[in-house]
Amino acid sequence: MRYVKLGSTGLDVSRICLGCMTYGVPDRGAHEWTLDEETSRPLIQQALEAGITFFDTANVYSDGTSEEIVGRALRDFARREDVVLATKVHGRMRPGPNGAGLSRKAIMTEIDASLRRLGTDYVDLYQIHRWDPHTPVEETMEALHDVVKAGKARYIGASSMYAWQFSKAQYTARLNGWTRFVSMQNHYNLLYREEEREMLPLCADQGVGVLPWSPLARGRLTRDWGTATHRSDTDNFGSTLYAEGDRAVVETVTRIAEERGVPRAQVALAWLLHRNTVTAPIIGAAKPQHLADAVAAVELELSEKEIEELERPYTPHEVSGH
Repeated sequence: MRYVKLGSTGLDVSRICLGCMTYGVPDRGAHEWTLDEETSRPLIQQALEAGITFFDTANVYSDGTSEEIVGRALRDFARREDVVLATKVHGRMRPGPNGAGLSRKAIMTEIDASLRRLGTDYVDLYQIHRWDPHTPVEETMEALHDVVKAGKARYIGASSMYAWQFSKAQYTARLNGWTRFVSMQNHYNLLYREEEREMLPLCADQGVGVLPWSPLARGRLTRDWGTATHRSDTDNFGSTLYAEGDRAVVETVTRIAEERGVPRAQVALAWLLHRNTVTAPIIGAAKPQHLADAVAAVELELSEKEIEELERPYTPHEVSGH
């Protein structure tokens, strides 16, 4: 495993981040395909043994049970100071007018709830899961600053939004002397590259780390086009992200992987890892091979010709994932 600074901070993170949406009680929340605790724990342990130190979850994943499972596993298999633990706030956690969003009330309530579930005094990275158009950005940024100053988070990050929104949040924090975002977790992979237009150049200019979610396009980059899985059949959100025009990219990944004699996942992740703006793709792992492929991708060097071939078939998309 290799390690890199998160943006312009001094924090070292592994080049692969383990996304923990896969781990949670299956009948809790919107994802019926999640793995229960008994099945999840060996995968988290495997990740640690492979040198992965960066773990990302969220309060909404499986109604908070992802945080509980991940927290217990990390306490059993690692020392707290050796891992970088990230979670998120924004999504609905309970009924009522203040059960979601990025108000001061919601943020202060949810950070404490996440810490209880994770079984820790602090998270290393506390991220807003989406933009909240119903709360003044000043209120959100000051509340996040107070979370950091209270010692409940070491850094703060953001997730999918428009570049103007991210810039506004950063400017607001800087203007008031508040903590700024150090990372952007956005939708970016070989099938969806719209982030290259504005968000990635902004992050590069401002020294913000980039943590792409869905780096394998919900698995579409790892299997024959049109092949369905239990997750794809029940993933209503994922079904809106990609289209028939993406087939050519998938076929190119397949051809290059066959020529290299490696799994398709390694090629798709290696392409992301060669991007100078990318800090660590957030990969999901439901099987040991998923982790093995992700770790191997860190060492896979693609040629300039292969990179050009992978990028050539791309077709523009409507902005999605926000």
